[in-house]
Amino acid sequence: MRRTVPSRRNPSRSRAWLFAGWLSLAAAGCGGTASAPTASKQDAPRPVMEAAVLTVELRQWPTIVRSQGSVVADEVAVVGSKVAGRVSAVHVDLGDLVREGEPLATLDQSEFRLQVAQTKAQLAQARSAVGLAEGEPVDQLDPRDSPPVQQEQALWDEALSNAARAKRLRAQNAITQSEHEQVLAAARVAEARHAAALNAVHEKIALIGVREAELALARERLENAVVPAPFDGLVQHRPIAPGSYIQVGDAIATVVRSDMLRFRGTVPERHAQGLAVGQKVVLRIESVREPRTVRVTRISPSLDLRSRSLLFEAAVPNPDRGLRTGLFAEAEVVIDPDAQALVVPSSAMVEFAGAEKVWILVDGVSAEREVLIGRRRGDAIEILEGLSAGDLILHEGSRGMVATIKPLPVPAAAEPADIAVRGTDREREAADTKEVAGGNGSE
Repeated sequence: MRRTVPSRRNPSRSRAWLFAGWLSLAAAGCGGTASAPTASKQDAPRPVMEAAVLTVELRQWPTIVRSQGSVVADEVAVVGSKVAGRVSAVHVDLGDLVREGEPLATLDQSEFRLQVAQTKAQLAQARSAVGLAEGEPVDQLDPRDSPPVQQEQALWDEALSNAARAKRLRAQNAITQSEHEQVLAAARVAEARHAAALNAVHEKIALIGVREAELALARERLENAVVPAPFDGLVQHRPIAPGSYIQVGDAIATVVRSDMLRFRGTVPERHAQGLAVGQKVVLRIESVREPRTVRVTRISPSLDLRSRSLLFEAAVPNPDRGLRTGLFAEAEVVIDPDAQALVVPSSAMVEFAGAEKVWILVDGVSAEREVLIGRRRGDAIEILEGLSAGDLILHEGSRGMVATIKPLPVPAAAEPADIAVRGTDREREAADTKEVAGGNGSE
């Protein structure tokens, strides 16, 4: 009986066959998967959504320039003394309200009264020299009627009479030629003395004018010994005290007029030509809750070359003097109240990763669109790029998705109204903060 012996197989060859079979199975499996039909996303049904749709339109959007500045007093006067002297009384103190003409301080008046008395006596002396009584006006005095001139006139008349008589006697040879010449010389002397007396009277009349001016100056110095307030205002500083000796021009007090204040601000160079007197200014004053609406009253004729800005002022009525000078304030100057812009409500805006987008309708289907925004005022946002007048957008951007939109009307209360000329909200966006850096800003 023959015994069968099993044949030996090559192990490496067996592994090769196994690997080939595995590859064929894998290929068969992949081929079956690739041939299976799949559903395309484009063929998937698009959702339908009802949403309020808004038409983008041009609306009133005034050009407003923001500025920072301070509220200053309408007038500030450092009141000085016109005369030197010792202070006898101070009538005001810090914060006191003074009226125009009320005394701020009084200097010692004894020396000034003596000067008045002295000049009055000198004036009386000059008047009596020409025969003027007290109170009699100088312009009515005829120098020829003054006693000295009348005296010399009489002597001259006498000399003329003697000269005429001597002439007749000389014609009769009753007197010598020498005697006749002596009489004529005496007449010429009398005439010269008359002219000298007349000139002396004119000089004394002029001296009367000098004495009158000196008396007026003495009386003015006496009046200036009482230093009055130049206008209605408040005392900001009082550097003197009774007993102090002050020189001419030394400060008595600093008085500020605060019933009318001035806001001083600047606008950038690009808005300088649009600034005009009478434009409306909405003023927000530090520590004052309600804004105030005032008008531009003064504009500088030239720009500041360092900051390239234009200075302007706006009068701020303050009849109750409730506002203090020096308060910080922010102003919004309405440069062009009739300007327009594309405006959308803030609810239509979607912000993601630093980009602003809206959902716009194209052939009835909503799609995202990135936009460039401008200023924010309340619930309204200015659109600079990305939209055109007549575009349809979703009113509620937060509900946006790619869908077929069934438009619904936007409630009237939710539509962005025209921005009237008024103050904007206190909330400032980051863009506004960049604009107002350095004291100037614009919208």
